[in-house]
Amino acid sequence: MTEKNAELVRIAPKSIACPDNADGLGPSAAAPARRAGGVGRKVWGALGLATFGLGAVGAVLPVLPTTPFILLAAFCFARSSQRLDAWFHGTALYRVVFSGYMERRMMSVRAKLSLLVPVSVLMALGMYFTSGIPLLRAIIAVVWAAHIVYFGLWVKTDRAGA
Repeated sequence: MTEKNAELVRIAPKSIACPDNADGLGPSAAAPARRAGGVGRKVWGALGLATFGLGAVGAVLPVLPTTPFILLAAFCFARSSQRLDAWFHGTALYRVVFSGYMERRMMSVRAKLSLLVPVSVLMALGMYFTSGIPLLRAIIAVVWAAHIVYFGLWVKTDRAGA
């Protein structure tokens, strides 16, 4: 088996059967997920912390979106270390808002309200303070409506988790 093939076998998911198992590097020797090495893991970890911080700030300020930053943080933490990934999955922000969505693609009524009420209050404040700027008010109204439609109507509601 060539060195390139051995590397492919090493990083292949366990569910993929390897046609050449003569060297003992079959599916049982495959790594479950590929993580970057040394410096790469630290870079992924730093990016994950930075995007998580931006997502946390976005939960409070309407000028930053929360969800894309938190999803990017999940991507980065998954590639950094098991410790950071486990920490991220243990945060209150992840547990309350994203765990149900990530596991079942639905959110509880409480999780939806915990997103929509603060967003609505902050968007209303934005509308109030931008009364003299019609273009900005239109942008705020579109973003506000998109939040209501997406979380209120598109994302399925888990009534049992309410």
